[in-house]
Amino acid sequence: MDFEFNQDELLFKKSVAEFAEKYIEPRWIEIDDAGIIPNELIEKMGEYGLLSIPISEEYGGLGESFIKAVLAIEELAYHDPAVAIAVYVLLNNGWPYLIDLYASHDVKSEVLPKVAKGKYFFGIASTEAHGGSDVAGAKTFARKDGDMWYISGEKIYISGVREVLQQLDGGGWFLVSKSGSKEYGHRNITTFAFLPRRDGKLLGEIEWNIFEEIGRGGLSTGSFKVEDFPVEDRFRVGEEGKGFYLLMEGFNIARVLVAAACIGSARWALEQGVEWVKNRKLFNGRRLSSFQGIYMRFSELYAELESARLFTYRAAWMVDKIYGEKDPNYNPKDLNIPVALAKYKGPETAARIYEEVMKWLGAYSYMKESKVYRGWLGILSYLVGAEGGQNIMKIIIARDYIGREFIRG
Repeated sequence: MDFEFNQDELLFKKSVAEFAEKYIEPRWIEIDDAGIIPNELIEKMGEYGLLSIPISEEYGGLGESFIKAVLAIEELAYHDPAVAIAVYVLLNNGWPYLIDLYASHDVKSEVLPKVAKGKYFFGIASTEAHGGSDVAGAKTFARKDGDMWYISGEKIYISGVREVLQQLDGGGWFLVSKSGSKEYGHRNITTFAFLPRRDGKLLGEIEWNIFEEIGRGGLSTGSFKVEDFPVEDRFRVGEEGKGFYLLMEGFNIARVLVAAACIGSARWALEQGVEWVKNRKLFNGRRLSSFQGIYMRFSELYAELESARLFTYRAAWMVDKIYGEKDPNYNPKDLNIPVALAKYKGPETAARIYEEVMKWLGAYSYMKESKVYRGWLGILSYLVGAEGGQNIMKIIIARDYIGREFIRG
């Protein structure tokens, strides 16, 4: 077992940190307040290769390891602890990677180079109003007629709605729908690279709204509704009726990057707290850091952060084994527990760190000037369920370890 990154990985991590320090750190508060990531910054990240790290070079990507994608996301979240920029980047690395793995050459050629350049956004559209984790209960329906599909339904709490439909040249989502039958279950799910807007033009009628979130201000979240929206069959990803399995693989890939964003933001928060307690003096000049209740809690939180990082790095290593190296000793299902551990531990640890640091800062943490609250609000999106709720992660761990048949009600 090797717990060190190689020289190439360390240099890549350093280069991303330098990029983020120069172009993101000075602007992250402005972006959080404005509620939008400027196009020129998105395109600059594209020029630097940050939007296509594991994507094949043939389709405009860097063709690098998934470990490097994790290191990049962690650094971006450290320099934008409100995580909007890190989340933008992780979505445009994670779900396009699934397209790179499973879509047709035509679709990959049309979508991935534009995502890589920052011209298109590409994320995930699975959540519906009745429940985000109940994918088998999806009501969006795709009706096939010859070489065309006509999609009807509504998706909610979807990242990138403004970016796709107004801000950038276009893009879309890995969309989950029923096909053939509307009955409840996972055996009739078909997935698409759904691009409702391309090169500045809408390809059909679509109703959409933007929601007002409490944090993570730079990246939009909203909903959209379509009725018989036409999609060519070539944009179907995977076999008809077998989309559920690809979706689960996509979530495993994306959740590793989510964990990386949480630990990057949490690392920033813990460092802010440490600097505060080292320099804050009370009770006749005694430093806050000298109180047992402070330094003991720091040690506990640091241990949690390091364990969350190791969970995340291990899951990323396994993604590379399965999809990059195609190691026959591993298969996609082997990712379930490592990824669930990372996605469970990352947001939980980040939330605990932010809560404790805000206690250390006292009343100052309740002021906008402190900046710490911005990170806390940002990572809350993943604590409450984005990319899979925390209880879903526990179910996955128990199901795969104890056995599905032993935890069914």
